[in-house]
Amino acid sequence: MDTSNEDQLIKQLLANYKTPEDLIGEDGLLKRLTKKLVEGALGAEMTHHLGYEKHAAAGQGSGNSRNGASTKTLKGDFGEVDIEVPRDRNGSFEPKIVGKHQRRFTGFDDKILSMYARGMSTREIQGHLEEIYKVEVSASLISEVTDAVLEEVKAWQNRPLESLYPVLFLDALIVKMRHEGRVENRAVYVAIGIDLQGQKDVLGLWTSANEGAKFWLQVLTDLKNRGVKDVFIACVDGLKGFPQAIEAVFPQALVQLCIVHLTRASLSYVNWKERKAVVADLKAIYRAATAEQAEQELQAFSEKWDSRYPTIAPLWRRNWERVTPFFAFPAEIRRIIYTTNAVESLNMSLRKIIKTRGAFPSEEAGLKLLFLALRNVIGRWEVVQYWKAALSRFTLLWEDRIQAATQR
Repeated sequence: MDTSNEDQLIKQLLANYKTPEDLIGEDGLLKRLTKKLVEGALGAEMTHHLGYEKHAAAGQGSGNSRNGASTKTLKGDFGEVDIEVPRDRNGSFEPKIVGKHQRRFTGFDDKILSMYARGMSTREIQGHLEEIYKVEVSASLISEVTDAVLEEVKAWQNRPLESLYPVLFLDALIVKMRHEGRVENRAVYVAIGIDLQGQKDVLGLWTSANEGAKFWLQVLTDLKNRGVKDVFIACVDGLKGFPQAIEAVFPQALVQLCIVHLTRASLSYVNWKERKAVVADLKAIYRAATAEQAEQELQAFSEKWDSRYPTIAPLWRRNWERVTPFFAFPAEIRRIIYTTNAVESLNMSLRKIIKTRGAFPSEEAGLKLLFLALRNVIGRWEVVQYWKAALSRFTLLWEDRIQAATQR
């Protein structure tokens, strides 16, 4: 059809148009057109299936013929649409545009998933669909649509991973879930890896009663079983036994204690009036040019603040071996590896999604929503800043490990 004919057809269709209701209302043009187009396509599919046009002589004695139609109600952007689905006598017709058990237009489920992924409750989704699309959906339908994601979650959680992640961030967030009949706080373990191209990815989600090094050992073993051969730097919080769990699975990995976590732990001892001054002096430690200078700054901090806060300097000294690995790298690379901000930022996004929920009815329900939310967040991630410089440095230091991990 050429452009002039298309324009003429549109003009004819809109000849009686006066208000938006005439186009998108309950009996509007779009709904009626949708019905006609879908039924026309179904008729064409039946013709193709039988091999002859309706009422054609070729159908006589063919062994199969048209056998009326059944009515089906489809939910979609234009509300509910009743369509006539043709049948054949042999019952062998399998429609494509609207499958036998399909009750919703393609794309309608995606709208439900999109709303669910943004933290909307079942009741809010029902209200939104009723208000915007004039479609009534049951709670069980929403559950059915979102439960269909569980197989995708399972496949994602067990997918093969890259053989090498130069940087790995590990952290956990606390989520209320119903477990064995009662609501409790459960830890959701999150692992983010940066691959050789500088792209961040969430490697998996795991749940446990609380955050502990023993469970992290299981998480790391799972990563290894899914194909991860090596990690250069693992950035973690100050959880006791965490570094040993990492080194048990990836013995060559440098364990970098997250400076943000350590600073936060230090400030828990400081009164509000002096926090700004303490932060400035702690910053002088981790912003030092070298590990040696950092140690001098720590000594200066100790001399200045030990009388007021005698626990802070010893806290840094006890963890000094895990504080200093990032000093081996140029300043522009250090920010990539000395903080778990990547996973902290992700966790913040996830908390925004789940904050309206009192508690998840099960671990499956929690992981389902977190997975859908992750898809939205990950889709916006870009290559890590200064990654080429970081990779160049990693190659100088560990080219043999890159080759060993990536060789087929």
